[in-house]
Amino acid sequence: MIKQLKNSAFFAWFVLAFGILCIGFSAIFVKLADVPGSVATFYRLLFATIAIIPVWMYRGIRMPVRKDVLLIMAGAFFFAVDLLLWNTAIPLTTAATATLLANNSPVWLGLITVIVLRRKLPGKFWLGLLVAITGLNVLIGIDSWRTMQFNTGDMLSLLAGVFYAIYLLYTMEVRKRVNTVTFMSLSLLFMVLMMFFVNLLMGNSFTGYSSRTWLSLSGLGLVSHFGGWLCINYALGHLQGSNVSVTLLAQSVVTAIMGMVVLGEYLSVHQVVGGAIILSGIYIVNRRNAPPREAPVNTLAPDQQPATKPTMDKIPD
Repeated sequence: MIKQLKNSAFFAWFVLAFGILCIGFSAIFVKLADVPGSVATFYRLLFATIAIIPVWMYRGIRMPVRKDVLLIMAGAFFFAVDLLLWNTAIPLTTAATATLLANNSPVWLGLITVIVLRRKLPGKFWLGLLVAITGLNVLIGIDSWRTMQFNTGDMLSLLAGVFYAIYLLYTMEVRKRVNTVTFMSLSLLFMVLMMFFVNLLMGNSFTGYSSRTWLSLSGLGLVSHFGGWLCINYALGHLQGSNVSVTLLAQSVVTAIMGMVVLGEYLSVHQVVGGAIILSGIYIVNRRNAPPREAPVNTLAPDQQPATKPTMDKIPD
């Protein structure tokens, strides 16, 4: 009975919902930690690394070939920059806005595919792009465009999405050959080392924080980065990848709700309307990239990817 429940679609959807709840708290944890973005990024990655390494050892450490290791490291660099920009942006804007704007990577990935790789994309991608850009303009606000004075946090969040799209390009092929735990472990180890030296160069302190800060950083690494993506990985093994990708858009909604409840951050009318339009555009892009009857695939963030074909999904932060 229990085995049947675990293999059922209902259980997979339940696990996915819990995973989305976990990642929806990412921006909340960053706000509560109240530390520099680079410090939040370092401890997010460090706590996730501490959690995944025993799993990697238990399953048997098998190093990929040198070419794949280099691709994983290159991708990890861009993902670390994505997290650094996003964690820096969160204190400068609302948690919901930062999360929403950073999740525009499917749109950026499509544009990079067209401009750099010179590949043709279907018409519905361009429709989704148009809708997303319209929503972006509404969210940013007419006054910002009139005065050309934009919120720094919003701009950093948008830029974070660009770096995540580049990360996807670097890791598309290697994710087909390297299993999830190995991919995640190598990525995290490289990113932790990278962010350690970044913080040293910036002169940031690694210690001396309050209990609330340590609890928030622990939650960011263990709940959001590790636990959340483990749940999503499980769901990706039992549900269609396209359905999971679109459902992950709910992360922004979860963050918006928790931002109001925990942080007292209420969104203005134009932010709500703009956010809804952006989500509609990303929905169109994601739905178009999945064939009508695809097998379950796993195409998300570095700590969540089994070896299978990628789509233009944003692995929510």
